[in-house]
Amino acid sequence: MTDALNELGTHIEMKRTDCVLGWDVAHDELNVDVALSNIVGLVEFLKNDQTCKFSTLVDITAVDYPERAKRFDVVYHFLSMYQNQRIRLRVAVREEEMVPSIVEVHPSANWFEREVFDMYGILFSGHPDLRRILTDYGFRGYPLRKDFPTTGYTEVRYDEVQKRVVYEPVSLVQEYRQFDFMSPWEGAEYILPGDEKQEEAK
Repeated sequence: MTDALNELGTHIEMKRTDCVLGWDVAHDELNVDVALSNIVGLVEFLKNDQTCKFSTLVDITAVDYPERAKRFDVVYHFLSMYQNQRIRLRVAVREEEMVPSIVEVHPSANWFEREVFDMYGILFSGHPDLRRILTDYGFRGYPLRKDFPTTGYTEVRYDEVQKRVVYEPVSLVQEYRQFDFMSPWEGAEYILPGDEKQEEAK
């Protein structure tokens, strides 16, 4: 399997020197780093090239690296059912940059790109309908960014008096933020069945 992936990586690099920044095989998977401006061209090549035939888009996601100048990696997973191979493409993106949409090549990218926009705030140029897909329309922030607070910014609840859903700022009292990280069994004041045997052994 690794030999076949190495051959595939070499083939893609030779054919598309304008797109491929580097590649490696790790855990029996081919990973290719791609130039942002050429992602659409490479995806089209991978779909149509007879050696590749990556006709199935499995997923698009992202990874947040807040300490990097190019903060995000947009990650594409493709499957070739003809060659029984998988490939992962990685595109490094600055926070303010837009990623070209691949909807024209793979229509199924529509909702994947919307999800990445909704969770990370990454914009896709040329997308036909780029709006939130998992969160509410008035949602503030991007939940999968590393700097997004785990409690969020807003609490949503149904108000019986107003008979509608209301949005309120999250307000947690300090005591809920304190964790002792003890096991539920540590410090217990009751004896569990079998504990008496340990005392008898002493």
